[in-house]
Amino acid sequence: MLSIDSYRACFTAYLQDKIQTKEPKSLYEPITYILSLGGKRLRPVLTLMTAEIFGADYKKALDAALAVEVFHNFSLVHDDIMDAAPLRRGEQTVHEKWNLNTGILSGDAMLIQAYQLFENYEDGVFKGLAKIFSKTALEVCEGQQYDVDFETRNDVTEFEYLKMIEYKTAVLVGAAMKMGALVANASKEDAEKIYDFGRLLGIAFQLQDDYLDAFGDPQTFGKQVGGDIIENKKTYLYLKAIENASEQDKQKLKALFTENIQTDVVEKITFVKNLFVTSGASDLTKKAIKNYTQQAFKTLENLSVSADKKQILVEFGESLMYRTV
Repeated sequence: MLSIDSYRACFTAYLQDKIQTKEPKSLYEPITYILSLGGKRLRPVLTLMTAEIFGADYKKALDAALAVEVFHNFSLVHDDIMDAAPLRRGEQTVHEKWNLNTGILSGDAMLIQAYQLFENYEDGVFKGLAKIFSKTALEVCEGQQYDVDFETRNDVTEFEYLKMIEYKTAVLVGAAMKMGALVANASKEDAEKIYDFGRLLGIAFQLQDDYLDAFGDPQTFGKQVGGDIIENKKTYLYLKAIENASEQDKQKLKALFTENIQTDVVEKITFVKNLFVTSGASDLTKKAIKNYTQQAFKTLENLSVSADKKQILVEFGESLMYRTV
């Protein structure tokens, strides 16, 4: 098996070869742009890695991996529009560089391109890929809607939040791995187990993303630090702060996260980040990240692959748990 960096390099070369700007350029240039910004390529790497873990040549999974990455970036283009986000991976978002209409239409085209890539597989594999992809795509939309709804609610529960990040983020990680298993013709049982591994790892990944949004280095994180605070997102950090802060701090936090309350942005971010620390929310979030990562590892116990291949998955999970980007 290849190293993570080697999978990433092979995938990036394939992406650059396949995704070309064509006419009308105003539609396809934004697609080339967003896909060229890099990123971790987490999901396609997992698709390729999973295919090899189950005995297939990773090259057989390149189109499935590309579909996952194109879909993921489609969702980012539209999420950035909804969040009015200025930056993505340290660069202008598509709607900022072009305009809202371009962001919407180019994003739509990316979704169609993702589905087209499945046409390169034989009927049985095509059906399996399309089925998990459609299910996942709809769940991602549901998760995004929950995320939007939560911005104007003050009664979001921990259960609701975890369900939201499972749908918005984690199911696509699980699907990326299951698609690699399907390309490799793995058993139904193993495909489901590797899906659960990816889903649980995806929850840990999103919790880590939430943590880095507040406490990450803007030079390495690639997004606006404090963006979730500015947008009044009820993240795990927020919920744990509400649960553990003093009554006075709790009420101030709720007031700051109410849309019609106007306050200095820097002052707001500073207060909220300090409260995340003093209330213990930051430590509880790091504990939750570790817990979901360990749950993911437990799903590997009965997977029908060798111990050395399981260890590769464990090492990958641990690298996500301690990432800074």
